[in-house]
Amino acid sequence: MSRRTILIVTPQLPYPPHQGTSLRNFNIIRGLANNHDVVLLSFDEGDSMDRGPLPQWCRDMVTVPVPRRTVGKRLRQLVTTRRPDMAHRLYDADFNTDLTRLLRDNQCDVVQIEGIELARAIEIVRQESPGSRIVFDDHNAETALQRRAYETDRAHPKRWIAAAYSRVQIGRLARFEAWACREADAVAVVSDADKWAVASLHGVDASKVTVIPNCIDTSRFRPKPDQPTIPFDIVFTGKMDYRPNIDAVLWFADAIWPRIRAAKPDATWAIVGQKPHARLDRLRRLDGVTITGWVDQVEPYIHGAGVFVMPFRMGSGTRLKLIEAFATGKAVVSTSIGCEGYGVRDGVELCIADAPVDFAAQVLALLDSAEKRTQFSHAAQTFAQQYDWRVIVPRFETLYQPAS
Repeated sequence: MSRRTILIVTPQLPYPPHQGTSLRNFNIIRGLANNHDVVLLSFDEGDSMDRGPLPQWCRDMVTVPVPRRTVGKRLRQLVTTRRPDMAHRLYDADFNTDLTRLLRDNQCDVVQIEGIELARAIEIVRQESPGSRIVFDDHNAETALQRRAYETDRAHPKRWIAAAYSRVQIGRLARFEAWACREADAVAVVSDADKWAVASLHGVDASKVTVIPNCIDTSRFRPKPDQPTIPFDIVFTGKMDYRPNIDAVLWFADAIWPRIRAAKPDATWAIVGQKPHARLDRLRRLDGVTITGWVDQVEPYIHGAGVFVMPFRMGSGTRLKLIEAFATGKAVVSTSIGCEGYGVRDGVELCIADAPVDFAAQVLALLDSAEKRTQFSHAAQTFAQQYDWRVIVPRFETLYQPAS
């Protein structure tokens, strides 16, 4: 394995590695640092100066404040350009200047772009460092995700404005995502479903799209004798300003939670995650429901859960929270979309239910049976081991090889 200089460009600082994008990027950097010289360019929301182990893993590390967009500017971009909203979200002149400088100061063998928000950087890389191999890590099949959001929201009159937004974005995302995949030398996606969604876009060559699943540090979640726990009957975790997470929680609250409380009046449910959206405020008035906001660690909540729930109706990619729950040995109830992208088996590693009455029944059955929860625990922990970062991250090496 030859040692390379790899510039990794991320939409948010990969520390702390709590959820989604930051967790995937944290593990990628950790896995590459031993064998390569990693240079990191990242947006930073400035919540903390703590960088954790990143400075030790990275030869150079540059951060840029997240740009702020007014509602007016966002609307103007929506009307006056043909690019999708996500292409504008993190556009920033200072970021472009730092990217140009890093490309000129470092002979980058590889530039790895994490997520579609930063795909515009491909243009700068091609201009400033034409010899660099560009890897586009498409965390979600974004066009497919937006299409699902549209299908979900258009069925509800109160969500028609959101549905109209998605309808406009679908075509724009399809063009932009296809362009990014065509321009990159290699594309990574997190599941087979995403691979075929991306490969179906105009002009995308399926042969350069590689599945590299999401991964976690399974040892971090493995139960320990002195493991602290925060007990709740039901737990959901996620970044709570993210549209699929918001929809999942609201659907559970409206269609499933009343059935559970009717059968178990003392049942408790924790919604664990940063930046709770205002749409969730009404849930604070529900008996038994706790919305935590930001927490230092999600593990105590997962370990303290009776049942971990994944009530998703929209999304693409895969959800790391499922593997985190599996690694802790939790019993999980999920919709088909919630566990999509993993080769899980209903009734073996978890319970799958798409109708509210079935979802509630599965949760109640698990809450009532410690034996059933234990049965799922062993299978889930075994399944999670294949998604440890030590297993997954080395697969990126195949994307760094120049085309023969």
